[in-house]
Amino acid sequence: MKKNILIIHTGGTISMREDKTGSVAPGETNPLTDKSDMISDLANIIIEEPFNLPSPHITPKEMLKLKSILDCHGREKKIEGAVITHGTDTLEETAYFLDLTVQTKFPIVVTGAMRSSNEIGSDGLYNLLSAVRVATSEEAKGKGVLVVLNDEIHTAENVTKTHTSNVSTFQSPQYGPIGIVTKRGVLFHHMPARQESYDIVDVSKRTILIKAHAGMDCSLLSAVKGLKVDGVVIEALGQGNLPPAALPGVKELIAENIPVVIVSRCFNGIVQDIYGYEGGGKQLKELGLIFSNGLNGQKARIKLLIALSQTTDMKEIDRMFQL
Repeated sequence: MKKNILIIHTGGTISMREDKTGSVAPGETNPLTDKSDMISDLANIIIEEPFNLPSPHITPKEMLKLKSILDCHGREKKIEGAVITHGTDTLEETAYFLDLTVQTKFPIVVTGAMRSSNEIGSDGLYNLLSAVRVATSEEAKGKGVLVVLNDEIHTAENVTKTHTSNVSTFQSPQYGPIGIVTKRGVLFHHMPARQESYDIVDVSKRTILIKAHAGMDCSLLSAVKGLKVDGVVIEALGQGNLPPAALPGVKELIAENIPVVIVSRCFNGIVQDIYGYEGGGKQLKELGLIFSNGLNGQKARIKLLIALSQTTDMKEIDRMFQL
């Protein structure tokens, strides 16, 4: 018996067309909706299109709307899985937001495309079909929000966009995909070691992301304090170090009880309080900065936004980032 699968179209390259000048943009209709008959062989399809936005236009407000739609369907218990089509630029952030916040337990798969619907080698429809196949898989249950493109299945926590245009852009540094999609079926070879869940109804907290660099001073961090932000994520150097000239700005933020989360600007490895020199991770840890357990900068910002919706207690936020 075919399963009931919800497909939520949100926009992005997967729903766009290329014109004669080579410009890719949204059209009046989503080309994927014309392909529903191809998907209906795999599942009973329910389609919703809450908005049609390029992914740089997606904000936490849209992410929260998707969470609400999924939770509503979860309470009604009329569907057995969901697929979200999304632009690739911020796909990993939406997927991770949903992974942390959606309260329902059916499989949720996020997919997209690197080539628009009428380009040669368009990958959108194929990725959508693969995503539906994963969403209908019994083995997809209990693995959190999944990202499926290019025949690979990734966790929302680990996947990231690694190339500006290649169809194999989505990779999970260090860990790799947790499964593959083949012509014969959906194959998982391992599952996530941990899962978190936070119910959230508000995304009004302001969290920003800053990237450290050689010669960085405190001017940007001092300016951030004046912007009345609620939290800051810094992509630090190496294992979690900053130039010493940046320290006064960090201290100003900590003095204002603004949580500062440290991740690495490297895409492999985790930050640790190892180095004892001025600006080194050991000193930063002693100052009260929160060291994240392996997230990249954009996902740490999403998690800090969610954490601040739950608590302002520094110790509790630190605990959440160690999970």
